[in-house]
Amino acid sequence: MQQTLLILDFGSQYTQLIARRAREMGVYSVILPHKTALSKIKQLNPQAIILSGGPNSVYAKGAPRVDKKVFELGKPILGICYGLQIMAHHLGGKVEATNTREYGKAKLSVVKASKLLGKKYSGSTVWMSHGDHVAKPPNGFIITAKSEDIICAIEDNKRQLYGLQFHPEVSHTKYGNKILDNFFGIASFRKSYKPKSIIDTQVTHIKEVVGDASVICALSGGVDSSVAATLVHRAIGSQQICIFVDNGLLRLNEYEEVLESYKQIGLNVKPVRAGNRFLSELKGVSDPEKKRKIIGKEFIQVFEAESKKVANAKFLVQGTLYTDVIESVSVHGASVTIKSHHNVGGLPKRMKLGLIEPLRELFKDEVRVIGKDLGLPATIVQRQPFPGPGLAIRILGDITKPRLELLRRADAIVREEILRSVIAKDVWQFFAVLLPIKSVGVMGDGRTYEQVIAVRAVSSVDGMTAHWSHLPHTLLEKISSRIIGEVQGINRVVYDITSKPPGTIEWE
Repeated sequence: MQQTLLILDFGSQYTQLIARRAREMGVYSVILPHKTALSKIKQLNPQAIILSGGPNSVYAKGAPRVDKKVFELGKPILGICYGLQIMAHHLGGKVEATNTREYGKAKLSVVKASKLLGKKYSGSTVWMSHGDHVAKPPNGFIITAKSEDIICAIEDNKRQLYGLQFHPEVSHTKYGNKILDNFFGIASFRKSYKPKSIIDTQVTHIKEVVGDASVICALSGGVDSSVAATLVHRAIGSQQICIFVDNGLLRLNEYEEVLESYKQIGLNVKPVRAGNRFLSELKGVSDPEKKRKIIGKEFIQVFEAESKKVANAKFLVQGTLYTDVIESVSVHGASVTIKSHHNVGGLPKRMKLGLIEPLRELFKDEVRVIGKDLGLPATIVQRQPFPGPGLAIRILGDITKPRLELLRRADAIVREEILRSVIAKDVWQFFAVLLPIKSVGVMGDGRTYEQVIAVRAVSSVDGMTAHWSHLPHTLLEKISSRIIGEVQGINRVVYDITSKPPGTIEWE
């Protein structure tokens, strides 16, 4: 039977990182909201529980809580940041506001070594993000570490309750992985989880569910849909009909290259050229959210029309990932929309189809592992994330065929030059953005007044946070020189040095 780590989410931006770190260490993890009923937690029967961080104060009105009886389940529990504070608050400790909010790197001082914290961790860097702190631990707890005057770690080893004020899941904490691994040891995890074990399980399940029915799949050319389609293909072969829609917003030569890749895999693909239709609907639209909604609506209509031509179609394959599942369950209720998700959630309901989501328990890095095990080429497995709305949200302002052509050619140069450089392996995502402004320039002896391209390159592990990449000046010079020299209509190139947060990776 598979052992499970339950992570109760209090709204931290790092919650998914905890789950990913656990899985990387062979521990299967699931994330549920902090308000999950005790009966459901008991039914899950987790081997251990982690309480995530969060942005609230335990004393604030409406602050997230957890059922106190969770601490009576006899399971090893680790509270991180807010998770530590809510544990201390529920069990009779004292939580207070700090004089100044502590955010960033701090030095750990281990005052009492334990199974969780080794003495060698003393003096190491940890990552803080808090405004409150535990001023007095509950009865039965001892203080095991501090950072100056702030309590950094407490534990009640008898009840196997542990708390950390810092975040062990982020890379900035030097011994973070080791601390988490120590907790997994305390909880007696076998650490036997491997992503590729899902292949045989899903193949068997898909065969049983589908029977002799037809299955349709919406292919985007990206990693998620490609791996999902390949996994389903292994189960039912040509019973799956994949529909690949060219919405007119793909990158240079992408339509032809993606189709060739699918041909090599052996997928049953039906390509659909619908670019003119999408561009007609997008004419004069500059608001990014409206662009996304128009593209989503048109995709549904095109896909629905093509699907009606498939006899006996009863299921739809989607490349839904665990991140999509988690984000659909808000910790506090309705979440603020930063941007609409590119997955088209309305299709199954509208078309009365059953849903097959073979990747819904996996993170992006795990999907890449699955893709490699399925024999997919590196061109697909290592493909950079590409937004569902395509170049529509990399063109700021109106979308026209001439502006699309400018961006395609400039973007191809950016990708070509970075891919042939030695720094390519350190850059997670890179592309060009066409700005809605013109600038004055001089070419030859004449004045120009032409478009501006922004180059975006970031380093990241999973896209939740990202740092702008420090591309060599010689590389940036080569990119700029080629774009201005080869793409008529561009006379200025700028480089985006914004990290995430505060920016997003995409401009729209």
